[in-house]
Amino acid sequence: MAAKLGHGKRAAGKSSGGSELQGPAVTAEVILWAVRWYLMFPISYRDLELMLQDRGVNIAHTTIFRWIQAYAPELEKRIRPHLYPSDGSWRVDETYVKVKGRWTYLYRAVDSRGQTIDFMLSARRDTAAAKRFFGKALGQPHTVNSRTVTVDKNPAYPRAVAEMKAGGELWRRSRLRQIKYLNNIVEQDHRRIKRLTRPELGFGSFWTARRTLTGYEVMAMMRKGQVRRVGGRDIRAQATFVVELFDVAA
Repeated sequence: MAAKLGHGKRAAGKSSGGSELQGPAVTAEVILWAVRWYLMFPISYRDLELMLQDRGVNIAHTTIFRWIQAYAPELEKRIRPHLYPSDGSWRVDETYVKVKGRWTYLYRAVDSRGQTIDFMLSARRDTAAAKRFFGKALGQPHTVNSRTVTVDKNPAYPRAVAEMKAGGELWRRSRLRQIKYLNNIVEQDHRRIKRLTRPELGFGSFWTARRTLTGYEVMAMMRKGQVRRVGGRDIRAQATFVVELFDVAA
């Protein structure tokens, strides 16, 4: 499925048996509605299939899955330039996400206000992964070089910070703090991700996990009020903003 939705474009879905749906094609607006709702609320693909049927749209849950995989990364790419700048107080932690029956690590960082800085799924929890995460976060258009980096007692973080300072990747005066209670803000923020991942009981592959988690995180940014001129509690404004991002006629 193409990532760009044009004016008046319609996308035909498929039934569970793989045959084309009978009747009207699914509009781009319906696709974006389904993507937004799946990424905002703790529902399964089958639950959303039933919700769409209730609105007269007969689409298979497997098709909804394909929509999420196609549009979640595209949402992130298009929303990032519209985010308010984060502050320089980073709170960094990892949470666990099950992929194919094994635990993986979702690195996450928020600032002192709880605004999301960045996230990264990793199969490992080590110095190399921490450096990749810090480098990814520093490369985002809405982030600034950190004044402080607050982490837990994971020994990989001091090594990662020291190596990045030595290499000029991290501000040399950035201060590392291993103070657990200061990280309560990011640990509490993990709950949103845990709540969203619960209905599907784990991911089938690292690739699908990474794309779906990207969608969860970017919609959380919007609901936190991080998008310029879009209120965090204004669902209608958020829906309009997403439609405009994909250049879809309302």
